[in-house]
Amino acid sequence: MLYRTCRVLLRIIFKLAFGLQSFGKENIPSGGGLILCSNHISLIDPPLVGTPLSRRVHFMAKEELFRIPGFGRFIRALGAFPVKRGGVSKESIRLATQLLKDQNVLCIFPEGTRSNAGGMGKKGAASLAFKADAIVIPVAIVGNYRLFRRMRIYYGPPVDLSEFKENPSSESLELATERIMSDIRGMVERYSRQK
Repeated sequence: MLYRTCRVLLRIIFKLAFGLQSFGKENIPSGGGLILCSNHISLIDPPLVGTPLSRRVHFMAKEELFRIPGFGRFIRALGAFPVKRGGVSKESIRLATQLLKDQNVLCIFPEGTRSNAGGMGKKGAASLAFKADAIVIPVAIVGNYRLFRRMRIYYGPPVDLSEFKENPSSESLELATERIMSDIRGMVERYSRQK
């Protein structure tokens, strides 16, 4: 109930503040384990990615946020779970894998940090997709979060990772990660040119 209420409120806020438009929601399956892989430009990215969708979206957040009185419980209720700074713990990986196996949606930013925009992606998304046999959807956030300037979010078709799943290895994980990053970068570049 809290998640649905916040989603409605955020939809209104994002629409009024940024004129948020979303495209490609038909690419989001109605069920099954799903990983949304997006570019990362702001701390506001997680709710922005999840708000337009009808399915509940889970995401990782640095564990320091969960120590803030009241706020930690609030974001946990909204689907966030803690991850340690400087690396993902085995517990976080287990939880993320189980969420996907239980047919949930997980949002991941493969760039890792906002300062790595356009750089090499981290292998977590591909690794989780392999472990949980989850679908990966590339997401492009286009805009700069300036008030009353239009923000757009695009959900692309699933990334085809079948050739890498057949023979899982460190190399295939790297290739799968690059395929995901390439799809995200391509979408950002293509849609950024559109007015």
